[in-house]
Amino acid sequence: MSSQPENTLRVNDLQVSVADGLVAVQDVSFAIRRGESVGLVGESGSGKTLTCRAVLGLLPATGRVDAGRIVLGDGADEVELTGARRSTWDRVRAARVGAVFQDPASYLNPSLTVGHQLAEQLRIKTGLSRRAAHERSVELFAEVGLHDPAGVFHQYPHQLSGGMLQRVLIAIAVSCEPELLIADEATTALDVVIQAEILALLRRLRETHGLSLLLVTHDLAVVAESCDRILVMYGGQVVESGPTEEVLRNPQHPYTRALMGVATIGSWHRRRLDVIPGQPPAAGEDMPGCRFAPRCAQASASCTAGPVPVADLGAGRTSRCVLTTATTATTATTATTGQKVPA
Repeated sequence: MSSQPENTLRVNDLQVSVADGLVAVQDVSFAIRRGESVGLVGESGSGKTLTCRAVLGLLPATGRVDAGRIVLGDGADEVELTGARRSTWDRVRAARVGAVFQDPASYLNPSLTVGHQLAEQLRIKTGLSRRAAHERSVELFAEVGLHDPAGVFHQYPHQLSGGMLQRVLIAIAVSCEPELLIADEATTALDVVIQAEILALLRRLRETHGLSLLLVTHDLAVVAESCDRILVMYGGQVVESGPTEEVLRNPQHPYTRALMGVATIGSWHRRRLDVIPGQPPAAGEDMPGCRFAPRCAQASASCTAGPVPVADLGAGRTSRCVLTTATTATTATTATTGQKVPA
């Protein structure tokens, strides 16, 4: 039997609040298996980045985890990250969890060469000598596809293009062989050619390093190309999840269907895209039921009567919708009693 952990990350019933105690992320649960790529999608303000920053222990000063668990690894390698101390984060970050963000220049020191910044992390985290760290840095720059990696080592961030900077940040993120890489909108600011190259790079790193990937994006086409499973967030909650191909082919939640309507994925010939009416809820807005109900054409009184549970649809799929919940309950009852239940 393999000694590798089954799950790289488990998040259970996560709740995150921000300024003035407003709950911005609520009841979020998911797991990422070793070597698996999971896409986290949704509109701006849906809670994607806050969820990732909670996993990284990098919430803003006004943010805090109010409830739930975040666990890295399984078995003997398991580490509880909820409420972890600074010493725990120092051991985990870079060594077991790496991160790449949207604007790489803002995460690099402009006064130091990019090679110095990578080599410094290698020396601190892995104990390599100055010479060995330099050699390994050049190897990593070559691995992420930077031309003339020895020359890039001596360059400053302002001397590199956006695509090159993103490759540098990826090299830093994977330098210590982490189990999990969190890529938060890592390709959003890049042109389509460089974006495709970065996605291909991430895919290759998964294969060569056994890396698990949590890819945060608003682009369903990126998820379709790069992710094994998808988590759809809206209003701080996961409203649908499952294997990417299944969810995109047959979405069960009205919000997922709406996202498909405004995306070009699978419909590149279209000249006119749909529009989702209304606006997403503000962070912490008190809503008694489905948070998508004010924008949903299928909404009824039952949608706002109370909290909407997550329905297990089987085959690794879930949906947070009263219509799905009712259908699932009916199917389960029919399977148990052999009798149909009136709608």
